[in-house]
Amino acid sequence: MHTVDHLESLCAQAWPALAEVRLGDWSMRAADGFTGRANSTLTCGDPGMPIPDALAATVGFAREHGIKPTAHVVNASSSERAIRDAGWTVDLDHPGGAESLVMTGPLEKFADGVAESRDLPGWWDMTAGSEVTAAQRHVLGSSENVCFASLIEDGTVIAAVRGAVVEDILHVARLAVRPSHRRKGLARQLMGELAGWGVQQGATTCALQVAEHNEAAIRLYEELGCTEHHRYRYWVPAVS
Repeated sequence: MHTVDHLESLCAQAWPALAEVRLGDWSMRAADGFTGRANSTLTCGDPGMPIPDALAATVGFAREHGIKPTAHVVNASSSERAIRDAGWTVDLDHPGGAESLVMTGPLEKFADGVAESRDLPGWWDMTAGSEVTAAQRHVLGSSENVCFASLIEDGTVIAAVRGAVVEDILHVARLAVRPSHRRKGLARQLMGELAGWGVQQGATTCALQVAEHNEAAIRLYEELGCTEHHRYRYWVPAVS
């Protein structure tokens, strides 16, 4: 069983930011605004200084990199209590949702086939959009052991997902199916093939970070045998 802090660390390694600066156990991250995870300070552990000073450093780092000062905070953690006491508030306006679940499950339960990693233009179009930025390419493609998995029909990518293995964890993200091909079991098929790839790389457990409002994705992952491990929220400085 992974501790919350260890699992958060593995997920962060699987989702590398363009810029990252350590602050004790904390990690300040920036990637030109591409995803909250890559543009926030992960607050697990001890920052090595008083929390108000660490939050001031977080604000300075964010301003230096042109992003919104944001803290990625595990629910009910000691960091959350201290960050609340310092006057920060939950970012209810966060575009991806203020709160997310981290779900885990054994790969052997749903591994079916082995995904081929194909760095195709259609894969990027599905997962990042038609204009792929340097930040997107870095976050999605620079992990040491990454898989660009997709399903193709008549030369067109119809479903895509990104996986990265860190230690024994397969981190899964950016699962997408074209609207014209939904409700046909393609997401489940693709997840099975990605799980098979992860097993080949030595992973035993999948980890997914999914917004609490994404009920369809949560149901899919539950059907695959995943359960909630913990939750985190994004916190921002209170408006003065």
